[in-house]
Amino acid sequence: MLDVVVVGAGPNGLTAAVELARRGFSVAVFEARSTVGGGARTEELTLPGFRHDPCSAAHPLAINSPAFRALPLERYGLEWLHAELPMAHPFPDGTAAVLARTVGETAASFGPRDAGAYRRLIEPFLPKWDTLVRDFMSLPMTALPRDPVTLARFGLAGLPPSTLLMRRFRDAPAKALFSGLVAHVMAPLGGFATGAIGLVFALAAHARGWPVARGGSQALSDALAGYLRDLGGSVHTDYEVKRLDDLPPARAYVFDTSPTALARIAGFGNHYDGYRYGPGVFKVDYALDGPVPWTAKEARAAGTVQVGASSAEIGAALRAVSREGRAPDKPFLITVQPSVVDPTRAPAGKHVFWAYGHVPHGWTGDLTDTIERQLERFAPGFRDRVLARATAGPPELAARNANYVGGDIASGAASGLQLLLRPRATLFPYNTPHPAVFICSSATPPGPGVHGMPGHNAAKAVWKRLRQT
Repeated sequence: MLDVVVVGAGPNGLTAAVELARRGFSVAVFEARSTVGGGARTEELTLPGFRHDPCSAAHPLAINSPAFRALPLERYGLEWLHAELPMAHPFPDGTAAVLARTVGETAASFGPRDAGAYRRLIEPFLPKWDTLVRDFMSLPMTALPRDPVTLARFGLAGLPPSTLLMRRFRDAPAKALFSGLVAHVMAPLGGFATGAIGLVFALAAHARGWPVARGGSQALSDALAGYLRDLGGSVHTDYEVKRLDDLPPARAYVFDTSPTALARIAGFGNHYDGYRYGPGVFKVDYALDGPVPWTAKEARAAGTVQVGASSAEIGAALRAVSREGRAPDKPFLITVQPSVVDPTRAPAGKHVFWAYGHVPHGWTGDLTDTIERQLERFAPGFRDRVLARATAGPPELAARNANYVGGDIASGAASGLQLLLRPRATLFPYNTPHPAVFICSSATPPGPGVHGMPGHNAAKAVWKRLRQT
């Protein structure tokens, strides 16, 4: 009999498996798709030689993850590549605010009236970042805070709505960039704890950057799987699990799945009926015959580019999706251009690029033209450089990854108390109604993103249980 079976080979499932195998438990992972990776895969979606990331591409949370930093993933082929700028936020007039590696360069891009405010906001936390990130990504109930004072100060700054935090800024560039940081989790700007979201992304960039993985995000997943195999674990792909009886006998079962799927497979009935899924996204992967022709020079040097003319425009796009149930006319776009720093991603002189905008949950329309009209505002002539495109709305995203219910790549609404208390309001979020069944997906704390911490935290709950039996 195995000690642990893990269902789902995304970053969280693989991390949980690695953590348990490192402690001597026998572990097997079962994945429905033909490759491991979940939201961290790389495929030729458009033309031969153009290697795209179907979901996550830039990794500020992965490179800062306490779980990943404790693992020898570089020995298994993972190499982080950094663009000159982690992120840029261009404006239609050709200027840009930037999220640079240094606080000073970032503050300077906001202008003299907001430079000091940004420094005062960020600099108290940056020297204590490693302890801070471990504290808030390890909670709840998996470890006592190592620096409770700094964690409390961070909570005071971050738990209020981001709209309150942004009152510190007077001019449009700082407000727009910070609004874009918050919008990465598809939460309305006035929501609970949205200030913390913006702070986390900013601090992550200053601490270690927003890199891409050489060769694509698949390199991270392959490194986790390779390390797991060397620890004695096994990975089984093309193995769809529809009920618990489909799995071999084990002392514990860990699910890197949505709560909905877990309830169906394990027969938990309506246990997770209160769990809310959030907006979806519409994503376009591009093969380009040259770099994106951004008007702002800073955007040409950045790995990630946020596209939204102002904080007001970004807020309106989020409201359209979350409150009005429609696709926005001027969507806020998150874009990544990996080949700016990684020439292995495309043939010589060519580039890969992706962009996505938020749409209502389960939306079935086509946002391609709207996305490209928005891009043309900041990069005139963009359409002329398109060799091929691959589009994916909520139905296609959900078909690629069953955790993306209704196209929700956060695996659950990251708003209200559910941002912190997921998938249920409990101090033991990784436990389920069955004492031998656990959940470790992004539907558990600390939530969405490629950082492996839900898997890391769930593994602690599992080995505590196994030591007691």
